[in-house]
Amino acid sequence: MDHSAAPAVSHPDRAASTQGVPLLAITQGDPAGIGPEIVAKAFRDAPDAMQGCFVVGEVETLRRAARCIVRPGEPSLPLALMQSPEDARTAPPRCLAVLPLPGLPGPVPFGAVHAQAGQAAADCVVWAARAALRGEVAGLVTAPLHKEALSAAGVYFPGHTELLQAEAARHAGVPIADMPVRMMLASDELRTVLVSIHVALRDAIDAVTPQNVLRTLEITHAALRRSLGRDPRIGVAGLNPHAGEGGLFGREEIEAIAPAIAAARGRGIDAHGPYAPDTVFMRARSTPQRAGEFDVVLAMYHDQGLIPVKYLGVDKGVNVTLGLPLVRTSPDHGTAFDIAGQGIADASSLVEAVRMARRLAAAPAPLSA
Repeated sequence: MDHSAAPAVSHPDRAASTQGVPLLAITQGDPAGIGPEIVAKAFRDAPDAMQGCFVVGEVETLRRAARCIVRPGEPSLPLALMQSPEDARTAPPRCLAVLPLPGLPGPVPFGAVHAQAGQAAADCVVWAARAALRGEVAGLVTAPLHKEALSAAGVYFPGHTELLQAEAARHAGVPIADMPVRMMLASDELRTVLVSIHVALRDAIDAVTPQNVLRTLEITHAALRRSLGRDPRIGVAGLNPHAGEGGLFGREEIEAIAPAIAAARGRGIDAHGPYAPDTVFMRARSTPQRAGEFDVVLAMYHDQGLIPVKYLGVDKGVNVTLGLPLVRTSPDHGTAFDIAGQGIADASSLVEAVRMARRLAAAPAPLSA
């Protein structure tokens, strides 16, 4: 291990103290955004949470991130350059453990779309996913990437979820269609799982089929049963206002959603609905004063499910990919180009994503249905 910037001090007993801690790979995200600096902040400010973690990325980009977050009168966060994931066990606390990925470009200007930045972000995700699929790490936590930058780089997949789905399918030797995945956004107050993810709203409506809704219920049930240790209570949102009002505002609830719920209940899944989308999230919300009626809400499309969780606090939300044979989490915010490089980005959601990944990695089975 190369401690590239004193005053990092090696701890001889560090490996023993972290031996039972799952190794987690964190990707640097888009280097033009806040990803690298929130990763650096997490290592500096939450050393206990970051035990056994390392970041996959480019050294000078991460050195720049460490400089961005320097507080007056304090030295820059030191980097520890690693040769393998296992080196993370001996990295000193409050030191940015970095596994350099060859071929990545150096720092790019903050706050703008760059094709090389999109490619670098994708390369880090692919490396971490393959390491997880080979069993070299227990899971991965992905810092934000920018979908326009991915597209500019010629990366076909619109986001993390689809990219990871493709890697998992390739590893398993199956078509992508045989590796169905779903997105869950979770906080201490509310969980929501989406039937469709990054598609146009017109296409999202077409995706509300009995087969897609049932498959989402199955994936949700299997994943939360492992993490909760019991069968989850699933509330299902309708697609239309008032859940269609008996067919007055659309028939998707009658022809697609209700039949899927009935089929799921026939398979032992504790699913209920469809309920009016404007109230079901309130019913599921857990607070210190009142337990939620449901453990999770099944939402019919991206914004329907993500707006309620993000409204309750972006700093608390964690994105979890369900249906993969690996553990993957991420913060629930984007690259924030408007504040990148200023050192003011909040790392709380990233730290929560690390904690969530560690809990999921300790589950008795992978997050596959």
